[in-house]
Amino acid sequence: MEIRDSFVLVAGFAQLPKGTPIFEVQKSIGCILVIDTETDIIVDCTFTFIRDITNDFISALLRGKSITRDIDEIINTVERRFIVPPKKAVIQAILSGYNRYIELDKENVKN
Repeated sequence: MEIRDSFVLVAGFAQLPKGTPIFEVQKSIGCILVIDTETDIIVDCTFTFIRDITNDFISALLRGKSITRDIDEIINTVERRFIVPPKKAVIQAILSGYNRYIELDKENVKN
C-alpha cells in the first residue's frame, strides 16, 4: 500500500467480554484503520485477533467503506455477519476508532 499525505492511522480499543476464551488470552481488542482524509474511505484495516482468518474476514467487511457516511452500514454488517462472542467488543472498537477520526483536525494532517 502506498502511503499518501492524506492518509491517517487511527485506532480504537474495547475490552473483550469476561468469561470468553479470548479474554483469557488478550483482555482487549484493537481496531486499527488507515483512512484517506480526502474521501473518508477506509483504505486498510486490521484487528488484534490472534487468528488471521478472523482478522481477514472482519477487515474485508470494512475496507472500501466511508468511515463517516457508511458507519451505520458497517455496524449493521458486523452485527449480521460476524457471529462470535466478542462481537459487541469489536463494534465498540470500531466506534472508538470512528470517534477518534471524527475528532481529527483534517487541516493539520498534511502539515
